[in-house]
Amino acid sequence: MIVNRLDEARLAHCVDELADLLIDTVDGGASIGFLAPMDRAAAVAWWKERVGAVAAGHLAVWAAYDGRRALGTVGLAFPDKPNSRHRAELVKLMVHRDARGQGLGRRLLGTAENAARSAGITLLHLDTETDSPAERLYGSAGWTRAGVIPDYAADPAGVLRPTTLYYKRLGATPATR
Repeated sequence: MIVNRLDEARLAHCVDELADLLIDTVDGGASIGFLAPMDRAAAVAWWKERVGAVAAGHLAVWAAYDGRRALGTVGLAFPDKPNSRHRAELVKLMVHRDARGQGLGRRLLGTAENAARSAGITLLHLDTETDSPAERLYGSAGWTRAGVIPDYAADPAGVLRPTTLYYKRLGATPATR
């Protein structure tokens, strides 16, 4: 499995296959901000909207490929305020249902953490649905649970669920972002 960082052009080129991944992830029950069933046009539009953020340097996206299709993604969202340039938010860690349970989520997480460290980021944060498989991943990867917010977001079925906030302190290397 190959994990590549997607620049603006590559992301724009891959929106259709990334839309397929987004649809599979949402329809598989992952609470990543969308309701099921996921509309294909909405999934394509969402990825197209990310292209500008990548071009502006506000978002970094990695995708994992098995040679035929994208099986996973992860992103880092970088704040634009001067007082927060030391941190980033881990966003949209997605793994296709066909690839779950094989360590891809952990690999994508490690890729994002290493890239953040190399960019001089010293603090990462995220939120994830409480009691989800993703929560177990973050806890086992050394992330610290900061707290729970009740009724934070609707899951893919439309039911309000709590979210758990996590953070991870990183040892930074010289910035290359």
